[in-house]
Amino acid sequence: MRIKPDFRKFHEVDAEALCVGLFEGEDLEDALLRELDQRLRGVLATALTSGEVKGKFGETLYVPTMGALAASRVLFVGAGKRSEFTFDTIRQVAGTAARFLRQRGIRSMAILHRSALDLSRSAQAAVEGVLLGLFDPGTYKTQEKEERAIEEVRLVAEGESEVEMQRGIERGMILAKATNFARNLVNEPASVLTPLELARRAADMAARYGLDIEVLDEAQMKELGMGALLGVARGSDEPARLIVLRYIPEGDEAFLSHLPTVALLGKGITFDSGGISLKPADGMEQMKYDMAGGAAVLGALRAIAQLRPKIKVLGLVPATENMPSGRAQKPGDILRTMSGKTVEVINTDAEGRLILADAITYARQLGAQTIVDVATLTGACVVALGSVYAAIFGNDPSLVERVIAAGREAGEKLWPMPLDPEYREQLKSQIADLKNVGGRKAGAITAAYFLKEFAEETPWAHLDIAGTAWLEENKPYLASGPTGMGVRTLAHFVCQEAEGGLSEHS
Repeated sequence: MRIKPDFRKFHEVDAEALCVGLFEGEDLEDALLRELDQRLRGVLATALTSGEVKGKFGETLYVPTMGALAASRVLFVGAGKRSEFTFDTIRQVAGTAARFLRQRGIRSMAILHRSALDLSRSAQAAVEGVLLGLFDPGTYKTQEKEERAIEEVRLVAEGESEVEMQRGIERGMILAKATNFARNLVNEPASVLTPLELARRAADMAARYGLDIEVLDEAQMKELGMGALLGVARGSDEPARLIVLRYIPEGDEAFLSHLPTVALLGKGITFDSGGISLKPADGMEQMKYDMAGGAAVLGALRAIAQLRPKIKVLGLVPATENMPSGRAQKPGDILRTMSGKTVEVINTDAEGRLILADAITYARQLGAQTIVDVATLTGACVVALGSVYAAIFGNDPSLVERVIAAGREAGEKLWPMPLDPEYREQLKSQIADLKNVGGRKAGAITAAYFLKEFAEETPWAHLDIAGTAWLEENKPYLASGPTGMGVRTLAHFVCQEAEGGLSEHS
């Protein structure tokens, strides 16, 4: 797909379809809309007067231009209330337009910039919306279907800065493609994307984008004392792996020695049966997406490698299956973690926190000064927040606020949750340092508190994306299936921590 700026007047743009956002309650007092309506011989005025279109979010009005514009058709897309218009609205309007037009066989589209928001960030949001909206989860479909693909997208902004526009386009492409990379990983069947295959794809990505990578096997993990991660892996015939990615910016040793190190950790359970504490059969097929946190970290590192912030970044993905077998860990077992702390296994389906516990300890050993982990950790989080917000926890209020701000920039909603010391009581064990579950009450909080025990004094934040990593139904701007939740938040966060905005692309 070609994406490029266009600085001509809107009626000179020769795309097959010109997309125009329409605000709720808007009338023809706006000069651009008035000119557009005149060229369309009153079609827009008629639609507004009749109530056929009101500008409500997601509404569409598709009209032929009959030669009145260089574009063959105009697609009006409802943008909602002007007072609530944000960069995320631009993403969703652009995604809605792209999905609508692809279904109608359109191969070239143009999106008209008509807000007062920053041009570069608006261009970035529009590109993200188009590329995220056009993601197709039907990888393994074999039925013949008509090939429909949008080949060219133009962002129309008469008289604006080409430098600013191009900067936003490049940044949007980097972030959206990294998100779709993660979505493709999550979409794979567990029989395809085993821990070994996930590590192989991580290595391919690292080689392409200039990242350093090390993949630890089970013997190396055993030598390091990662009893929690290996305890989860025991039940599977697929060997576990710990993927360690490193991003190091350009610079001499003196410069690099003064840069902080941020660690991004992602849960990489490539299939979660629940282990001996077996999950119900209904819906278990979706447990291939239990590595969505790991995929988000890989996608974020891919983006970071291209954005080139001045900060050192570690990416850790503990990857294993959680399966029942004669060798599987059992409720009542005691695991000794890499930190030395012992854990009584109450429920083998609370495995994500176990593998992340060892990964957090290893990240600290590797010199991480800040840790952010992402995981489809608990069903309790889905009960609490549904599929709108991901939960965020942390031991450092400033860090939590910075991650929330990065999520806001990315269009990914994060809701802060408590971690008061009283919740620690639910994790007390009579036989070990900790239990791996704290009972039904506050399940997402006690899971996060378990991880906090291993972060200790290192500033740490935890994103529980169980409700937001997978979309159950199609939206006008996004296909059902994997969402890539976390990729853009992590990338924005790292770049903000580098105090360089979005590095050389800022």
